[in-house]
Amino acid sequence: MRKLNEFIWETHGIHAGTENDHVKHGIDRLEDIVDKAIERNHPSITFIIHSPRLTNFRYRAEKDTNIKFIRGDRSYLNYPKRIANLREKYEGRINIKYGVELEWMGPDIGLLWSRSKIFQAEEADFVIGSVHFAPEGLPYDGSQEEALELLKLRGSLENYWNGYINEMIEMIESFGDMIQVVGHLDLPKLNVEVPEVLRNFESSSHPLANKFRTLLEIIADRDLALDVNMAGEFKGVGVYPSQNILKRAFELQIPVAVGTDTHHVRYYGHNFKESLQYIQRAGYEQYVSFSKLIPEKRTIFDDHDLKVKYTILNKGIELLNQRLDAKSRRIIPDFSFGGSFSEFVDIYKNATGMGDYNAVRIRKGNKSVTVSNETPMDSRERVKGLFSRHLDKPGILSSLFNSLASEGVNVETARLHSNNDGTAVAFLTLGEHNGNIQNAIEFVRGTDQGSFMELDFNDSTELPNFFGEGVYLYELDGVELKMALSDKMIVTKHENSPGVLLILLSALASKHVNIVDLRLGKRNKIGYSALAVEGDSNEIRALLDKLGEQYYEANLIEFHSM
Repeated sequence: MRKLNEFIWETHGIHAGTENDHVKHGIDRLEDIVDKAIERNHPSITFIIHSPRLTNFRYRAEKDTNIKFIRGDRSYLNYPKRIANLREKYEGRINIKYGVELEWMGPDIGLLWSRSKIFQAEEADFVIGSVHFAPEGLPYDGSQEEALELLKLRGSLENYWNGYINEMIEMIESFGDMIQVVGHLDLPKLNVEVPEVLRNFESSSHPLANKFRTLLEIIADRDLALDVNMAGEFKGVGVYPSQNILKRAFELQIPVAVGTDTHHVRYYGHNFKESLQYIQRAGYEQYVSFSKLIPEKRTIFDDHDLKVKYTILNKGIELLNQRLDAKSRRIIPDFSFGGSFSEFVDIYKNATGMGDYNAVRIRKGNKSVTVSNETPMDSRERVKGLFSRHLDKPGILSSLFNSLASEGVNVETARLHSNNDGTAVAFLTLGEHNGNIQNAIEFVRGTDQGSFMELDFNDSTELPNFFGEGVYLYELDGVELKMALSDKMIVTKHENSPGVLLILLSALASKHVNIVDLRLGKRNKIGYSALAVEGDSNEIRALLDKLGEQYYEANLIEFHSM
């Protein structure tokens, strides 16, 4: 039997650090919990905070405090800044994630309120949508007295659950563009029985069973993850959701996100392995976590090689998703796997194989990326090209492209490599009938002599091998690039003609952004570029929006997955 991990990348993690929370909802110091996680050698920790609720939606204990505004704005608005400070303080020691549990409070002012709270949750890694309260203002997970009061109002156990399922569907249909995860799907079982028709919803012809099947199908259609939440186990009613629900979710290919939903530091780290055992019983061998709203695939197994492969897969998913708008990110990608990644063909339904091609290809619509950790082979290809050795600082490459463009020289492909000694080398391949190359070289030598140590043209030279170890972007939309992924990259799709790439290089130089690696590729009249850069992210994003109509796509890619 394969060994399971002892650690989980939580989604519904620990509620903590809520400061002036009058009902003591997760008040432990964030630093104390991070220190505990580091002490246990955990690679990551996840914090979560409830969004503030409207006055009418309060637990009895909250009403007894005579405080109307529970979990108010001050704690909530301060949370992103506190997480940012933690990430800076513990950089290099642990990955810190944070999410928001968004409360469903109806489709009117409740929906508008929640949308405002999403905008206030800067840089959240994920949002969980949860139903805690009935429209009647009574909680499903409060006291048993409150549950019995709601049961009396609704008249029967089936009506009780019918109302809850209706609210879950209403939440997903209204929140679908705001959330990544659906929280504790069968929460009411905390205080009331599960009716027989729901215990056997898979086969029952009862309308309530059919409605629950529909709820799961809506979750699948929205490509939302299902919260597998150990809090129910801790409270003695079993994990949320029950096994029969989870097995149906597996059949529908609904991804699961695991978490302990703990509210006190003394319970941090409990039930990690048990949560993986639980989802494995339903058929799952993987789950998802999130970074900057983008899902990350995680294996349940303690297998180093498999974890490495999932890391490569996650980086590919993250790269592709950052090229897409928010709506397109919701689309389930298509996968192809080859070489050492071929075992994924059996894990991902509808995936295709690529034979011995040792890579992962991920597609959505007309966009795709191919990634691999296999170092590209030296091609030994002989081409017409320009070799440069120059100072490794902003603006140098722009100067070279500027001179070439002034003579009508189009750069077909490019390779750049930083020597990490203050210098860099570049090799540019140039097409036939491609302007006056010699004039461009002489202009550079005459005006930028101090920046270029070497600048030579040869009409038949071997492509240099600048490849080292790393995770590589092999292809973008099928166009070969073969560039090692870096923490901060720019990828573009643009018109392939002289001077177009110069627009980007000049813009980067104007903001003192240094290019430390570069690859160009082309398909007919379409050019592609991938650049590893160093500079201010906000300034880079701002200039990418101003490149002009020659750029069909220009995106800053920042990797957060591990």
